[in-house]
Amino acid sequence: MDEKQALDAFGALSQDTRLRIVRALVMAGDGGMPAGAISAAVDASSSRTSFHLGHLERAGLISSRREARSIVYTANFAGLTGLVEFLMRDCCQGHPAVIAGVTDAAQACCAPGPDA
Repeated sequence: MDEKQALDAFGALSQDTRLRIVRALVMAGDGGMPAGAISAAVDASSSRTSFHLGHLERAGLISSRREARSIVYTANFAGLTGLVEFLMRDCCQGHPAVIAGVTDAAQACCAPGPDA
């Protein structure tokens, strides 16, 4: 990810409804969510949600696909990972301990739950 792409992504995430949408889609996983369910999850009107979904898709943070009569949105995990990597690229300056907490948090976040 280059600086312009990162700025576009940060701009997209700097609005509360869009941030809630991305978080909801991350939790939904690869299956994603239809637009109506996203509206309900973030407590926004369908027109407002549609506006925000377009903004997030242009920023490369989410993707959409048509399923029958619905449009299903998913988090673009590659785009989100690219944003995190952009932030962390030069962080440790030869001191890997700087990011130890980040990798620990990522492993804890992605660990299978008790039902797995």
